[in-house]
Amino acid sequence: MVRFGFMMGLACMLGACVSATPDLAQLTAPEPSQASQPAFNTQLRSGLGMANATAQTAAEPGDVAIDSSGKAPKGALADRDYSSTALNPSLALTLINDYRATKGLKPLKLDPRLTIAAKAQSRDLAKTDRISHYGADGSSPWDRVKRAGYDAKIAAENVGTGQASLEEVFKGWTQSPGHNRNLLLPGARDMGIALVADPKTEFKTFWTLVVASTQK
Repeated sequence: MVRFGFMMGLACMLGACVSATPDLAQLTAPEPSQASQPAFNTQLRSGLGMANATAQTAAEPGDVAIDSSGKAPKGALADRDYSSTALNPSLALTLINDYRATKGLKPLKLDPRLTIAAKAQSRDLAKTDRISHYGADGSSPWDRVKRAGYDAKIAAENVGTGQASLEEVFKGWTQSPGHNRNLLLPGARDMGIALVADPKTEFKTFWTLVVASTQK
């Protein structure tokens, strides 16, 4: 059982953002309630959001329903081996840039500020043992990028929980339309990626990728 989530942020006219992703609804509270959805499903799950400095919107719930708490059932990943799980940021950069090159897109550079933003979210998710794009303090990906001192005009976030390797989480992202869109964000120029592994949690691993640009 592995889980994914993604969120996009664009500093642009809100109408232009929405036109690329129909069926968006204004967010005035924390993440949309999923109380009416089916019980936890162990397959792929993702969700989409878009943001700018003054407004946030979110799409309908993602590919497969999760429980309303965004948490994993007890023991769901107990049989997986995480003893070799590690993150090499340089390898992640190469993996993503090689993939972008196949689509004719410019390469990204590792930015320490985006790494700080990614690490903050992975740590928060590990602390609360859940998957979400919202921090325990209510922060959005846009908020965390700004807090890290990165003046983003474009920003997007992918998260994943339960994956045992970089290759596994990257493959999952490429196979999900929303996550893949973020990997191939044309205007992105920088990235930060983080992994927090905690064997005491149900999800075990918490991956966060942030891609962004200071230019529109």
